[in-house]
Amino acid sequence: MIAPTGGTTSEPIQLLHSKLREEAQAEPDAPVSTGTAKQTQIIAIYGKGGIGKSFTLANLSYMMAQQGRKVLLIGCDPKSDTTSLLFGGKACPTIIEVSSKKKLAGEQVEIGDVCFKRDGVFAMELGGPEVGRGCGGRGIIHGFETLEKLGFHEWGFDFVLLDFLGDVVCGGFGLPIARDMCQKVIVVGSNDLQSLYVANNVCNAVEYFRKLGGNVGVAGMVINKDDGTGEAQAFATTAGIPVLAAIPAHEDIRRKSASYEIIGRPGGEWAPLFELLATNVAEAPPVRPRPLSQDALLGLFSGDTVGRDVVLTPATQEDMCGAAAKRKETLEVVYDTV
Repeated sequence: MIAPTGGTTSEPIQLLHSKLREEAQAEPDAPVSTGTAKQTQIIAIYGKGGIGKSFTLANLSYMMAQQGRKVLLIGCDPKSDTTSLLFGGKACPTIIEVSSKKKLAGEQVEIGDVCFKRDGVFAMELGGPEVGRGCGGRGIIHGFETLEKLGFHEWGFDFVLLDFLGDVVCGGFGLPIARDMCQKVIVVGSNDLQSLYVANNVCNAVEYFRKLGGNVGVAGMVINKDDGTGEAQAFATTAGIPVLAAIPAHEDIRRKSASYEIIGRPGGEWAPLFELLATNVAEAPPVRPRPLSQDALLGLFSGDTVGRDVVLTPATQEDMCGAAAKRKETLEVVYDTV
């Protein structure tokens, strides 16, 4: 590189630096609030493990298909259980396991090897590595790479629903948010601290990547196993996101879900609930959430529930050693500054 000479060439550089500083200080634009721009809505659903994402998504996707929408459901949870309720408890071959077998046989993965359908719903599982044999996040990245080879961006679906585990914070599970792979995010939670902690983490991730120039917003929250205590509703209100549906903690729902029965059928007892959810999911615009601080999140619950009245007592060296401990001098070398 040739160094600039003379006294005037530094002025354009200073001007450039000034403009860069102004851009860095500028607040990023809010996500689009008039609906998604792409014809296919790609929606990532996050939530704590066991909170009912798979149950919610199976019934939601089924209802959407019965309403005439073309829906693809992709399970991105290493447990590979997203599609189990949709297929009556049957395990769906995962992309990772099929890809491994095909590679050993010198064959290519075909759509029919990994994508299956029921009553208008198309579904597949990315899968994950066996315990202790790989990274779940890396498995997700590999799965999406395979989907891209199969023509993912050319498929003509109205909705693509992605089921993601919210407990895990490594890069692969944050892929849709970090890389703008979806237009909006939906969180599934309940009236318990741990599920709302995960929901708040997802809102934090959305806000973090918004500040880096991302465009993903939160469309809302689904309250599952709602017992009426109101903590999840209070969280959604404080975070500035709408509640798309509240699924009650009802024995009939629990029993039918446990027996792999779809309850989101038109004309059924719970049809109006999932019809409303399908409409809200389709129409809810992505908004920029307001994540809660840890104290604000704890403040949604009574003190005896979350232990806010507990006092932190510092431990001593005697506590750690079990006897009177003799304090040792450190070997740290301190250099005098000249």
